[in-house]
Amino acid sequence: MHKSRLAGLIIDCDTDDLAAAAEFWSRALGAPAKRGTGSNGRYVSLDMPAGEPHVEVQKVEHPSRVHLDIESDDVEAEVARLEALGARRMGPVHDWCVMEAPTGQGFCVVPAESTGFEDKANEWK
Repeated sequence: MHKSRLAGLIIDCDTDDLAAAAEFWSRALGAPAKRGTGSNGRYVSLDMPAGEPHVEVQKVEHPSRVHLDIESDDVEAEVARLEALGARRMGPVHDWCVMEAPTGQGFCVVPAESTGFEDKANEWK
């Protein structure tokens, strides 16, 4: 048995100016940017109101888009569950997995980190 749930939205930006991209999304969503977050200066988290999904602005080298993250207490079990539903494994990155839905949208399965995960997540057998 494992659990999973929507973790949040990642705004992928093909840009050389992550700070400007984060400033735009911060102002657009009314959520202050958290400085100094993320890996290798590639991410800026937005300080979303309690109860709203986590949002990050990410510097990427592919066309800009928005993707979602699904968090799980067992990444591999969640990946296998989603593959059984028709998703395709694109490859591992650090401790998460990049996937593609049958309809072509990219998304990630990441380790559970959110507050209240245990109480809010779906339980799968």
